[in-house]
Amino acid sequence: MSARGRLLAVNFRDPAHPEAGGAELHLEFILREAVARGFEVTWLASGFAGGAPEGTHEGIRVVRRGNWWNFNGVLPGVLRREFSNPVPDLVVEDINKVPCFTPLWTRAPVSVIVPHLFGTTALLETGPWVGSYVVALESLIPSVYRRRPFVVISESTRDDLVRRGIPVPDITVVHCGLDHDAYRPDLAARKDERPTIVFVGRLRRYKGLDWVMRALPDVIARAPGARLEVLGDGPFGPELERTARRLGVADAVRFRGFVPLAQKVAALRAAWVLVQPSPKEGWGLTVVEAGACGTAVVASDGPGLRDSVRDGETGLLVPYGDTRRLADALVRVLSDEPLRARLAAAGERWAARFTWPDCAARSLDALLSAMAPA
Repeated sequence: MSARGRLLAVNFRDPAHPEAGGAELHLEFILREAVARGFEVTWLASGFAGGAPEGTHEGIRVVRRGNWWNFNGVLPGVLRREFSNPVPDLVVEDINKVPCFTPLWTRAPVSVIVPHLFGTTALLETGPWVGSYVVALESLIPSVYRRRPFVVISESTRDDLVRRGIPVPDITVVHCGLDHDAYRPDLAARKDERPTIVFVGRLRRYKGLDWVMRALPDVIARAPGARLEVLGDGPFGPELERTARRLGVADAVRFRGFVPLAQKVAALRAAWVLVQPSPKEGWGLTVVEAGACGTAVVASDGPGLRDSVRDGETGLLVPYGDTRRLADALVRVLSDEPLRARLAAAGERWAARFTWPDCAARSLDALLSAMAPA
């Protein structure tokens, strides 16, 4: 046994998953902190094509069982067969897709990480049947996870949980960190000659990029030469490309797909403004990354983003779905160089306060409180 104990983390995806993103990065840093403190750490996730049933990552044992569509269904059996003798000293469930209800399937103390809950935005992405299933599972969280410690990454998610019935004292807010070695200004780098908007993220319906497409004809008319760089891939990509052609803006949009970190950072530095149009985020890591790279932000005034963007200081917030106001905000930033410079400078100062070591240490401290004697 390790010096500190056995910690089992449960998340639908692990860092090697092709669709791993910010939530997995967040959990990884917390678990690396647990390894550094002497815990024996296992990450239990769903399998994927080409993924080995077991592996290791940064000192963490990775166990993959089931698939993305049945992981929460096979989890009870996996916990019973593989993680009941001995029982972990702590189970950390990261509710990153739908809840797995681990308190029902283990005798171990359970702590919970919630990047964000979908709520009715699940209906936007998946349609009424699957969306209603997600909403129904989320409605059970207050009863199943009662009196467990929660770690959330924004005040918006805290408030969402409180509205659902989780007591405020059970919730700790710890904002995400940032890799300042990667995301930083480069005085030698130049902004693009053309007014450039960049989007970074998965191409899914709920990310709101179709809203940006609808605003783009107005933006181009008022900011001649403007273009949109789209970094990321996903199932909504082909429909977005069709939308760009239908709106007559295909020549002003470049879909670059997934790009390596160095290319992502270069694109953030070169852009005049980053757009984050999602109706709801847990935090909005990309807007802080953009600020750290010296780029202004225009984002939806939605949960999470209104926490990570300081409206009028590090970026401009726009009511989700208001196409005219989104176009106005983008044109304002693209056409007003002093405003861009002011937002970018404030974004750099804002981003400087977020580090992964601080996030990981504070998050783990809160999660470990589940192990304290009653």
